[in-house]
Amino acid sequence: MSTLPYDTDALRRAAGEIITNVRELAAAGWTPATSSNFSRRLDDKHAAITVSGRDKGRLTEDDIMVVDFAGKAVGSDHRPSAETLLHTQLYQRYPDDVGCVLHTHSQNQTIASRLYAGKGHVRLDGYELLKAFRGNETHETEILVPVLPNSQDMHTLAAQVDCLLDKRTLWGYLIDGHGLYAWGRDMAEARRHLDAFEFLLGCELELRKLQK
Repeated sequence: MSTLPYDTDALRRAAGEIITNVRELAAAGWTPATSSNFSRRLDDKHAAITVSGRDKGRLTEDDIMVVDFAGKAVGSDHRPSAETLLHTQLYQRYPDDVGCVLHTHSQNQTIASRLYAGKGHVRLDGYELLKAFRGNETHETEILVPVLPNSQDMHTLAAQVDCLLDKRTLWGYLIDGHGLYAWGRDMAEARRHLDAFEFLLGCELELRKLQK
């Protein structure tokens, strides 16, 4: 009988879901080198997350570990991503609305984060695909995607994210020179949000070229 404080079957299912989806993202070129990190809620105290420094295109079950919502490893001596707190703060804050967090480094996301860092956000409006985000039912709306300054201090970044979340509903944000965080109630919704952000950021970058 397991003495671990989480359901090992739930971990196995979460690991399989992460591996399958992240291999697709890696094949698309959104996780270069050993960048990016991905997680899935297990229960009201634990999440499964990718181990630090692993090639995301070749993940196995051994590359997925468990952390508590303070970001500490549970039942393992593996080292979680340095950015674990940016995942667990969302699970802690939204027990019913966040079940999966995806962090990628596509070229579109990284370039957009640099171009719009001075403005502090990317404004997306008028696009039909805005309806891909939960709660949006029309293209006649706008989403402001925050662009946060990069920092190696995750507590500072997490505090900045909390301030943003206090003001409005978000499904993602950019970090300058870094990449995108996107989330949802489950893997399917998080992927939908991630894919929509990627497409719309690409559209904004192309429009900038055409407008010159």
